[in-house]
Amino acid sequence: MKLVYFIRHAKSSWENPELPDHRRDLLDVGIKRTRKVAKWMINKKIAPDLIISSPATRAFKTARIIAQFFDYPEKKIVTVPTLYPGSAQHIMDTLYALPNAVEQVMVVAHNPVLTELVNSFLENNKKIFNLPTSAVAAVRFDTDEWEKIELADNHVNFIISPKNIKSGS
Repeated sequence: MKLVYFIRHAKSSWENPELPDHRRDLLDVGIKRTRKVAKWMINKKIAPDLIISSPATRAFKTARIIAQFFDYPEKKIVTVPTLYPGSAQHIMDTLYALPNAVEQVMVVAHNPVLTELVNSFLENNKKIFNLPTSAVAAVRFDTDEWEKIELADNHVNFIISPKNIKSGS
């Protein structure tokens, strides 16, 4: 079994219009919401073997926040240039190339790509309109080989966003 946590970066700032999009930083509210989601994942005993991130500032900083909660060394976060702005195929190609020893991976990236990708694993009547900032969608693939995940049966274990988490959860 392979498990992927698709994570949308935290809420970011639009305050500086001259700043290139890939350099936009996180807002304090985005940091707070990401911490809330990370705590929820820790309580659910989630344990990533690998964290992959888009190189965009807002995505990498989100990955760093999450890594801290899992005692995952920041220097082991893998940045993949094709994930910014990325496509569903870029994400899938990244997953196909993973070593099979990796069982659980977190992928921190961007919309609309993440919403599109998550919807590709959902039945028509369960599709989502938008994967919110700091949200996580966990998808299980019933295979032991990353290169076979596209053909494997899959199941969306959960989709969680900061607004769905009750205080104290």
